[in-house]
Amino acid sequence: MILEMKVPSPGESIKEVEIATWLVKDGDYVEKDQAIAEVDSDKATLELPAEMSGIITLKAEEGDAVAVGAVVCLIDTDGVKPGGDAPAAEAPKTEAKAEAPKAEVKAETPKPAPVQAPAATSYASGTPSPAARKILDEKNIAPSTISGTGKDGRITKDDAVNAVPSMGTPTGGSRGSERTKLSMLRRKVAERLVAAKNETAMLTTFNEVNMTPINQIRNEYKDAFKAKHGGLGLGFMSFFTKAVTRALQLYPDVNSMMDGDYKIAYDFADISIAVSGPKGLMVPVVRNAELLTFRGIEAEIKRLALRARDGQITVDDMTGGTFTITNGGVFGSMLSTPIINPPQSGILGMHNIIERPIAVNGKVEIHPMMYVALSYDHRIIDGRESVGFLVAVKEALENPLELLMNGDAKRALEL
Repeated sequence: MILEMKVPSPGESIKEVEIATWLVKDGDYVEKDQAIAEVDSDKATLELPAEMSGIITLKAEEGDAVAVGAVVCLIDTDGVKPGGDAPAAEAPKTEAKAEAPKAEVKAETPKPAPVQAPAATSYASGTPSPAARKILDEKNIAPSTISGTGKDGRITKDDAVNAVPSMGTPTGGSRGSERTKLSMLRRKVAERLVAAKNETAMLTTFNEVNMTPINQIRNEYKDAFKAKHGGLGLGFMSFFTKAVTRALQLYPDVNSMMDGDYKIAYDFADISIAVSGPKGLMVPVVRNAELLTFRGIEAEIKRLALRARDGQITVDDMTGGTFTITNGGVFGSMLSTPIINPPQSGILGMHNIIERPIAVNGKVEIHPMMYVALSYDHRIIDGRESVGFLVAVKEALENPLELLMNGDAKRALEL
């Protein structure tokens, strides 16, 4: 039986996918539920499992855009697995007839290839005309580097005019290039980023955070936290997520978005966390982050980051989100203006931590400092809300014990 395998729908709004990679070759024997291809949608990369066992025939090439519901391959379920029991061949019914002796064929002696006579040259070959010589002298170009197009190879005035002088460019090095098609996911990310710049009144405000209090808490409790919670690390993201959800409750306009002439405000905080995956930027969502503990936030971020790294992230994992946090500091960024993740109205950018001298109570002290940036849609968020929000994030991060842990770090960390 020949089974037609069709592209399943990865989500309601997705009309087509792109064949990113075939994991099998045409004519291979595949097992049921074996991953046979990776397909890109505009939101995620998904694996396509074989629906039955058998011999596969591919009906699409890598890079092809295929509509949802279209046939991408055929599986012959009657195909025999290599190394399995093949049906016995029938015995011949009659004796094979003796072949008639073949007539001896004399091999023809190959004729030598005609030798091409060398091109005739003359005194004019490579010789510039007087006008051409004047131009070449002005350009400081040697006539021997020019191929003449005039009669008998003479260098004409046009040859001299069109000649480009060498600027000392080194030769012999590689000057290759490669043209590759962007994945559907990367093209969609690019489209959304351009749309965010063109369709929003984006503005960015900055501040700095003294990370000493968070470092002190992490240094004191990270080992106990890891031992108590099965190897889970106590990172910076849980502190920043808690600080953001607190600030969103104080400044709800930052936790809203525009829908035509209307504003949609949310009483929950679904925080999108930007992570770098093998297929590009992924933004999975931590649902109801305002209700999660430090342990809950760290566990969920770890789960989503592993799924993104392994290419298992789904559309549902990235759908929604009311606010985004992105951490360019892990790559060494000191300062940046993050781009809004539409249709959201705000995004917080974290950066690297650098020890810098700052004034504390009239004295110069060295502390680990981080610049933070809030990009926001000025159509819906005013300056007072944006600046107030970022100051609230700063205050919570610089006083986490009181503002994020209710004065009890052990209880907040479930130790």
